[in-house]
Amino acid sequence: MSKSKKNRHSYISVPSQIITPLSSSSLQNLLLSPKKPSKNPNRIFRNPNSLFIFLLFLFAFVGMAGLGFRLHPLLPFSAIPCEISEQHSSFSAAVSAVPVAGSVGEEEMEEFWKQPDGLGFRPCLDFSQEYRRWSEAVSREKTRYLMVVVSGGLNQQRNQIVDAVVIARILGASLVVPILQVNVIWGDESEFSDIFDLEHFKRTLANDVRIVSSLPSTHLRSRPVEEKRTPLHVSPEWIRSRYLKRLNKEGVLLLRGLDSRLSKDLPSDLQKLRCKVAFNALRFSAPIMEIGNKFAERMRRKGPFIALHLRLEKDVWVRTGCLPGLSHKYDEIISNERKLRPELLTGRSNMSFHDRKLAGLCPLNAVEITRLLKALGAPRNARIYWAGGRPFGGLEALLPLTREFPYFYNKEDLSLPGELEPFAKKASLLAAIDYIVSENSDVFMPSHGGNMGRAIKGHRAYAGHKKYITPNKRQMLHYFLNSTLSEREFKRIVKELHQDSLGQPDIRTSKAGRDVIAYPVPECMCKNVKKEMRHVL
Repeated sequence: MSKSKKNRHSYISVPSQIITPLSSSSLQNLLLSPKKPSKNPNRIFRNPNSLFIFLLFLFAFVGMAGLGFRLHPLLPFSAIPCEISEQHSSFSAAVSAVPVAGSVGEEEMEEFWKQPDGLGFRPCLDFSQEYRRWSEAVSREKTRYLMVVVSGGLNQQRNQIVDAVVIARILGASLVVPILQVNVIWGDESEFSDIFDLEHFKRTLANDVRIVSSLPSTHLRSRPVEEKRTPLHVSPEWIRSRYLKRLNKEGVLLLRGLDSRLSKDLPSDLQKLRCKVAFNALRFSAPIMEIGNKFAERMRRKGPFIALHLRLEKDVWVRTGCLPGLSHKYDEIISNERKLRPELLTGRSNMSFHDRKLAGLCPLNAVEITRLLKALGAPRNARIYWAGGRPFGGLEALLPLTREFPYFYNKEDLSLPGELEPFAKKASLLAAIDYIVSENSDVFMPSHGGNMGRAIKGHRAYAGHKKYITPNKRQMLHYFLNSTLSEREFKRIVKELHQDSLGQPDIRTSKAGRDVIAYPVPECMCKNVKKEMRHVL
């Protein structure tokens, strides 16, 4: 494509679903492959009938190229970069050669896109009178300050920021804007205000915790109480007994490594505060919101869409003790990596790969995701946005999915030239774009558990019970391996196994230790609309 100024904004994309069938048609064979070889390459034009057919074909093809933007599965003419068609040309060619199998009926399609009713639950942050009475004193606090250093990827950072706000409230301390540790894996040096809307964060939590951008001059020479090894799942009582006396004396407390340190079973008001931080206060910064919403709009222009969080990266296979199943070559690479660095394996090191798989501890690969989506009624023309890093094995690892669901995009596919440049090499910002598009999808499904999946599960419930599919890996994989099942019976079983995740909201209190951020019902959601309107912020 020319990079001249004249053509810089001219993008035409003709879907391979149109081009490929034409390129292999009998008409092409008639015009371009004469049965008898000829020394004269223009011989075909000596036959008036052939010339007429050729001209007819040419005009038809030019007409379709001119209307390519109308026929493209997703984007209008002004928003389709040539790169989209180039990046997906190999996928589209493969897709065009595969017959449509297991077509989905109208009723099944409607059922797939149907949203759960949510039992009438709506956001409801109805803080107690005691909490609100104490808020006045906490919001004016100027003697005690909590500093935190958060680490990990975007969603780990979000979890730790939520806990930092709650700990500040427990201690009655002002919170210094959290410091984001430079990510050693991705080299991301983004600060809090690069990812989140800082002023909105402060404003939303003004009645809960006083938040300052930096330590005041009165505390700059204080010797902070530093804690690096807070135990897992500590209670508010533990936090007060451990830190309050020293914090009153020194004035500054510095916490590191907050991940999963605060208990998931907190008093009601603190659970509501967790939801308020996660779903109301932690809004992404304006540039991220703008590009994320723009991509979500592009996905939706042709109707509803699915978002998949694919956990197919190399480090995921290594850490989970699982194998990608692409080929013996790729499985061997993962096995050797794990032998060289056994410390990367997260728990249950005595289990074999097969046992892990059947226990539901492995990410779904592309073949399994495809079978699950088809069994649940996803139509072949469903538009799919995939979030996540580059899969191990490259684009080849996604072929089973793209063969069955050709309208398959990620943020690079949806972007115009230069749109993603401000976010290049900033993993947290790119993950935030994925988060926005995924949260705005009609159906969301993760291929494996994780911080992003849990965060979006709660966010989608809080935002109106948008459909979220939790793959029932532990039970369904046995049926995946059963080759004697008919397609109809397989579909029936898979739908039955996922009935709960497709219907009513999960209730947090049904299982101890569940995070309210993933399960906001009933602490953060209720059926009283008046309370919702009065106390949601």
